[in-house]
Amino acid sequence: MTETPEASAPQPALPPFQVAIIPVTPLEQNCTLVWCTKTMRGAFIDAGGDLAKLRRAVEKTGVTIEKLLVTHGHIDHCGSTGIFARELGVPIEGPEEADRYWIAKLDEDGRRWGIDGEVFEPTRWLHDGDKVTVGEVELDVIHCPGHTPGHVVFHHAPTRIAIVGDVLFQGSIGRTDFPLGNHQDLIDSITQKLWPLGNDVTFVPGHGPISTFGKERQTNSYVSDYMLS
Repeated sequence: MTETPEASAPQPALPPFQVAIIPVTPLEQNCTLVWCTKTMRGAFIDAGGDLAKLRRAVEKTGVTIEKLLVTHGHIDHCGSTGIFARELGVPIEGPEEADRYWIAKLDEDGRRWGIDGEVFEPTRWLHDGDKVTVGEVELDVIHCPGHTPGHVVFHHAPTRIAIVGDVLFQGSIGRTDFPLGNHQDLIDSITQKLWPLGNDVTFVPGHGPISTFGKERQTNSYVSDYMLS
């Protein structure tokens, strides 16, 4: 009598959109590798430096990089973006054009901070309400000025994930004392553009650990509902 082998347990389906965080530069900036599970095509968001690290991430995941995305023009977030785009032969999308001021200073700021910096011209400047694609995944572009005037956030609504750059952090918010920063604009960006996306949205900040909008609305001493009431 032949025994029937037990059926193997079904494996959970992978989410359509995946994210890996690779801290780069001496400022420990969260460069984010994002990709479409179906096509295995992806993008780096904020390829600020340490390109050898980013190449290793591509090898490990098997993702084909089809573009580089930028949240804003500060050196730790995009200093090496132009260099990497030329190496990979891919376009650059973002930030919003008001950050041209910062991108024009990348050479100078690179020398100041000890980070490889090269001025570049994005293939596509982004605007509030635009869409960007990664494989078959579509991300919403949300213009969130304050930390810089041209800062954008990338949001994938189906998986409740946002990559927010230096707009919001776990327990803190972006600095606004740099040139062209504006504190009230930043508060408005967070409360009027990010909070409406939902408390359950998990966000990847430009530095430090991930969090959710709901947690920050409860506990963040800068933008909690209690502090702003």
